[in-house]
Amino acid sequence: MSASRPRNTTPTVAPSWPVLQAPAHWRQLDFISDLHLQDSDLATFSAWQHFMQTTRSDAVFILGDLFEVWVGDDVLATPGFETRCAQVLQAASHRLTIFLMRGNRDFLLGDAFAQAGGLTLLDDPSVLNFAGQRWLLSHGDALCLEDTDYQQFRSQVRSAAWQQDFLSLSLTQRQQLAHGMRMQSEARKRSGAPYADLDEPMTCSWLHMAQASTLIHGHTHKPADHQMTDGLRRIVLSDWDATATPPRAEVLRLSAAVAGQAEGSTVQRLQATRAE
Repeated sequence: MSASRPRNTTPTVAPSWPVLQAPAHWRQLDFISDLHLQDSDLATFSAWQHFMQTTRSDAVFILGDLFEVWVGDDVLATPGFETRCAQVLQAASHRLTIFLMRGNRDFLLGDAFAQAGGLTLLDDPSVLNFAGQRWLLSHGDALCLEDTDYQQFRSQVRSAAWQQDFLSLSLTQRQQLAHGMRMQSEARKRSGAPYADLDEPMTCSWLHMAQASTLIHGHTHKPADHQMTDGLRRIVLSDWDATATPPRAEVLRLSAAVAGQAEGSTVQRLQATRAE
């Protein structure tokens, strides 16, 4: 993690972030992130599959890093693990609405995958209007400003030029490069090097710009509910790992007030096996 440096966290122009208006009949929404699905961890895949098959919510929001790595939608051309994941999503899409926000591991997910999975891609960040409240949704990595090395890398790989060059490589070459990056990431985890958390001044600035009081995000793998200045709130989603002790497979559920109650919502953290 690089040393911090002075920065201006007050934007001069408010961004035009997408705003999703939840339909009036939506009463319950589920949020998950950081599943890091991969064919070497079928336990986590099975937990996620069960959740997608059984949740009774009106919509599921996947806020980044559904996959451990994604090297391009052309992986769907050959039946395999990624195709199975798309089939799980497609089957669930007949019962509920699915939104997917790309994360730092699967930022190359594209329209072909969205079509195969019957889902809608969400920009990062996006604003959700639900239960009389505006919620800001993000994967979260863009707000980890203290990690300047990562922010430089993020800026590079999110550029159209870099992605065009990368996707022009053969699928085998891309998979080899992705494997190398994953090994570097695992080595960093084993080293115990600290990871940057979200920058609170910038997080508050984003919320003010969005005219929202609560940010829901993933990325840090540190589930918590943070109360910040000005009455603002940051809700952090858990990562998923069904092989951990105890297993991690948490769902954040927003439920709108029932008829006869004042407008508003409740927030619950549930294990996927009980999120029905």
